[in-house]
Amino acid sequence: MTIAQVPYPSPSTLKKFPHVHDDPATMSHALDPFTITTSTGFLPYATAPVDLPEVFQPLKSLVDRMPVVKADGTPGLLATYEFGPAVESEMPDLTDEVEKLVLPDGSLDRFTIAAIFRDYTFVASSYLLEPCWENWTKNPDGGYGLGRQILPKSIARPMYLCAQILDLPPFMSYAASYALFNYTLADHSKGLSEYSNLRLIRGFERGLDPKSSEAGFILTHVDMVKETGALISGALRVVDTIEQHGARNDINDGFREILTAMEKIEESMETMWGNSKPAEYLSFRVFIFGITNQSMFPDGVVYDGVEDNHPLAFRGESGANDSIIPLLDHLCEIPMPETPLTKILHEFRAYRPRPHREFLTYIREKSEEIGVQKYAVEDSETAVLFLRVLNHVRSFRWRHWLFAREYIIRRTPHPTATGGSPIVTWLPNQLSAVMDLMVKVYDNHLAPKEGVTIVEGQKDLIAAHRKQVEPMMELVRDQRDKLAKEVEKWCKERGV
Repeated sequence: MTIAQVPYPSPSTLKKFPHVHDDPATMSHALDPFTITTSTGFLPYATAPVDLPEVFQPLKSLVDRMPVVKADGTPGLLATYEFGPAVESEMPDLTDEVEKLVLPDGSLDRFTIAAIFRDYTFVASSYLLEPCWENWTKNPDGGYGLGRQILPKSIARPMYLCAQILDLPPFMSYAASYALFNYTLADHSKGLSEYSNLRLIRGFERGLDPKSSEAGFILTHVDMVKETGALISGALRVVDTIEQHGARNDINDGFREILTAMEKIEESMETMWGNSKPAEYLSFRVFIFGITNQSMFPDGVVYDGVEDNHPLAFRGESGANDSIIPLLDHLCEIPMPETPLTKILHEFRAYRPRPHREFLTYIREKSEEIGVQKYAVEDSETAVLFLRVLNHVRSFRWRHWLFAREYIIRRTPHPTATGGSPIVTWLPNQLSAVMDLMVKVYDNHLAPKEGVTIVEGQKDLIAAHRKQVEPMMELVRDQRDKLAKEVEKWCKERGV
């Protein structure tokens, strides 16, 4: 086989991910909704259902009446703190109905089960955190108080069964509940091309108004993730071509595909400031806290009728569970420090949909096996492309840090993020890691070496490539120092 004939994706990749190039419109609803394709990326392969089967109408009725402001603009049950009593008096236990959700061939309809799971998680979070919402609304400076400590059987049991079928923790998560399986389109013929066409299916506060900050917070994530098909394609092109000893130009093209996608993703990410106002974030944030490491649930939560009623604890919804940056972390083999903060990063993996977990694990293991980073730095052109990919990881994480600072740290003393990580130190843990790697790659492979004379030939080429990244590296070094000072300042102010 000549270099030009290297297949992409490789036969081994296609065997592991047989649907990666499928037309999403032809895919069976027996598949996990987050089965990855190069056209839909990390989004579900079809828009999530808005309606539920008839037998689940009691659940649909609750989530429709639940928000602080309903779709018709009138106050919902959370506005008057009446959601908990409504759950307790109205909701039947529909656990036995979940496994009846099958397709004509008898296989489980995982797509519909995922929609039911999403709605149960909204009910569960609203039920558990409604007292915290009431405390915060009446006295924002008084903290959140305690949430409800027992989840009723009518919610706990069916949600738990759905989670088992989908191989997810039985709690609200970023992809399967709050964000990526929680959008629809105002005009389906327009697709995802325009942000203004996106709508939420469920919301806690004012999210059913597409111009609200809650809607903006969620839908900006959807708008970003719609660009991830090219990330999947680019990452597979890099690892498959290296594994099969293909042409370096093809590998460089894989990195370029990733760079183009990341430019679009970060352009969308920057719109968060306008789509979701920092001053309005804390109100709907109340409902996306988890149980783990949260003062509202000091002893966990009993899921009545589940696991012998032993208290359970799960991490809350968090954009940190998105798969964009973990994919690049794994592809580029970014080393994380051995700290308790990195342990949380690893725990978050369990909260991603199973197809995301499997794909990220594949890229991580394959990149380590074939040495993507080692291959990249052996050629100055590839090294520059590699550094530019790392720079997108840095700028993405830097912007995430700015969001955390402006939306949360400046506005509340609560010490933990919704996922249970320390609010001041967790993001800088990962941000510092990528900046450290960038400095190492540049210094070892592109920076001028003492005693090396620049002459015509290879050294000239390295010098030309070095000039492309010198301004970027100056920014990285300055930002690394600035971040350390900021974290030290916030830790002192908050007594961390």
